[in-house]
Amino acid sequence: MSDEKNKFENPDYAKRTVIGPDGKSFVVDPMQDYFLDARPKVYEPVSIPVVEKFLNWARSESLWVLGFGTGCGSIEIPPLMTPRFDAFRFGVQSRATPRQSNVFIISGYLSIKTLKRVVRSYEQMQNPKYVLALGSCTINGGMYFDSYNTINRLDHYIPVDVYVAGCMPRPEALLAGFNKLKSLIREGKAENGNKYVKDFDWYKANQKKIIKDWNMPDYNW
Repeated sequence: MSDEKNKFENPDYAKRTVIGPDGKSFVVDPMQDYFLDARPKVYEPVSIPVVEKFLNWARSESLWVLGFGTGCGSIEIPPLMTPRFDAFRFGVQSRATPRQSNVFIISGYLSIKTLKRVVRSYEQMQNPKYVLALGSCTINGGMYFDSYNTINRLDHYIPVDVYVAGCMPRPEALLAGFNKLKSLIREGKAENGNKYVKDFDWYKANQKKIIKDWNMPDYNW
């Protein structure tokens, strides 16, 4: 990590001494606490097919969602948890942090400034993990297709498992997207978390082309 420390000069990443609740001081090194010093590894399926098939069924029935609301598409997410749509019956539950989630919903347009936070949140999620892109803006930029500050193709920066088209898609469309994702997981076809690891250099090159203030190491896992 020594080379990384010299490369990134964000003052927030500097080693510092803090005082804990007990009054004792200790050293905090964000470069070691927030980032890793090794490339991510592929999540290997269980070698016994029948066991992996059972695990995929269990994963499909336990979708813990990290919602990343960037625009109008995020308005469609809260109604899913109401009695009218009742996403709980599909095994869909909202979570608060990337570490607890296995489904990442990107809802609406995505600015270049926000993309860096999306990348870091996605990388902090545990494998296997899945991405559901909500709305036209994540597919082709939507009404912001020619904007200087939004991206047009989310799948150039993080892999996408399911797109839900529309501007804005109704909650029923989002539920249909969840059902499609569930079928992909059960069939063992939702392996884009491993795809991101295998094509890591390609994704990082695309991310750095448009994120000009890249002030963090590549290994955010």
